[in-house]
Amino acid sequence: MVELKDITPNFRHVRLLLAREKGHPEGDREEGYDLLVPLDEEGRLDHADWKSHQAVCRVRYFRTDEEERIGRLRRKPGGQWYFDYAEGDSDDEIGFRLGEERFVTGEYVSIRSGGVMHTYQVARVEMP
Repeated sequence: MVELKDITPNFRHVRLLLAREKGHPEGDREEGYDLLVPLDEEGRLDHADWKSHQAVCRVRYFRTDEEERIGRLRRKPGGQWYFDYAEGDSDDEIGFRLGEERFVTGEYVSIRSGGVMHTYQVARVEMP
């Protein structure tokens, strides 16, 4: 279990909500992600802080009428960030250029899930 004593002051709770897309012209406030991640002063993922605190970097996917999935934020050797839910890579979700994105309210990030790219809006960023 993650305890506040295990994280640094750079950690933030980030809520991502599904943005407008085909089939969801208004987006969907009932589908998204909750992240517990370290961010630098510009709102980008802090690689150094992540590296020393990987075990507490969490991801929770939620969607109405589906069981939530809990996983971890991971990074491949080439620098690509992804969400890892279980052993193997069949359920991994790849972030599109997550290392360059700013996790600031109102910004957008893209995540590939099940072979399909979806865009999410940063709904809030707050202290855990």
